[in-house]
Amino acid sequence: VQLQASGGGLVQPGGSLRLSCVDSGRTFSNYAKGWFRQAPGKEREFVAAIGWSGGDTYLKDSVKDRFTISRDNAMNTVYLQMNSLKPEDTAVYSCAAAKAIPIIVTGRVDYWGQGTLVTVSS
Repeated sequence: VQLQASGGGLVQPGGSLRLSCVDSGRTFSNYAKGWFRQAPGKEREFVAAIGWSGGDTYLKDSVKDRFTISRDNAMNTVYLQMNSLKPEDTAVYSCAAAKAIPIIVTGRVDYWGQGTLVTVSS
């Protein structure tokens, strides 16, 4: 598995989690990276994307005041910091790689990683 997500778990509403996605093979170091989520019974949706240098980011409107995407290219890792979590944030979160942010936003992703489950519940 080239892209491995981790960091999910059970958190109370209002809590925080930080997800990580490691590019174990350094295959996608020059790619934009992104996070998607899929809640039970719903379609997968875009959450956040970041350019290869880390200078450009784009987040879904409903999370942009609460989530932050960042990357550490030296560690081949992309992060999704999630604050003020709500029950509706419950989903399996997956990371992805593509040539550019607009490609990720449209979902036409080249490479998908495994997901990590985030459950927001009291």
